[in-house]
Amino acid sequence: MYEGIIFLHVVGVLMFVLAHGASNAVAFALRKERNMERARALLMLSPGTFGMMYGGLLLILASGIAGGFMQSWWGQGWIWAALVLFILIIVAMSVYVTPYYGNLRKAAGLPYMEKMKIQPPQQSVSDVELAKMLESPRAVHAALIGWVGLLIILALMMFKPF
Repeated sequence: MYEGIIFLHVVGVLMFVLAHGASNAVAFALRKERNMERARALLMLSPGTFGMMYGGLLLILASGIAGGFMQSWWGQGWIWAALVLFILIIVAMSVYVTPYYGNLRKAAGLPYMEKMKIQPPQQSVSDVELAKMLESPRAVHAALIGWVGLLIILALMMFKPF
């Protein structure tokens, strides 16, 4: 049974990384894009992956918790460190990155999220203003937060240092 839970955990990670990889690629492509119609098209790509991404996150969390109980790991520090780091990454992305891309979509005259609801498109800003917004280093920051955090979690799970 435990092997099945680990299988689901890995499936969740694959779902998340595949879906979020598309968003990551879009984020880096946007930083260099100066054709605003192409930028608008790129901004519409990543929301299409959110279902798989959030499904993967839920599967990771549920299977990780179940696996922790199955192996009685909740008395060890590494699993708590991994769980806290997992939550901190989600919070950091939600607070620092998600609003930025919502503001980009709004500035581009596209539907955007506000207060967990899809909002209708607004009048777009000028192409010059949008191009300036696209130069933000947030894509790099998000990638660093995500990849470094995931690598630390992976190391904690594999080596169980404490």
